[in-house]
Amino acid sequence: MHDEQKGDYDKLHEQMGIRGFARTVIVDDTECHLPDATYVISGTGTAQGVNDLAREAVNAIGRAAGIVVAQTTYAQVGVSGLVPVK
Repeated sequence: MHDEQKGDYDKLHEQMGIRGFARTVIVDDTECHLPDATYVISGTGTAQGVNDLAREAVNAIGRAAGIVVAQTTYAQVGVSGLVPVK
């Protein structure tokens, strides 16, 4: 987020959640936190559709942000250093 103010990320997390985004993933049967300001969403939409959803969330809190969306057909990703949810 560009020029974020105190509390902006809490508002963004709420808006992203409303749109179906999550901030955790399951790794080896363990739920883990994604890095700050990183989200995941599953479904059959397009990368542009997901980008539009994220942009709606940012717009809903009146901020500006850079957004990158990656689309994959297979859930094969390498992860390391994620913190388990307690």
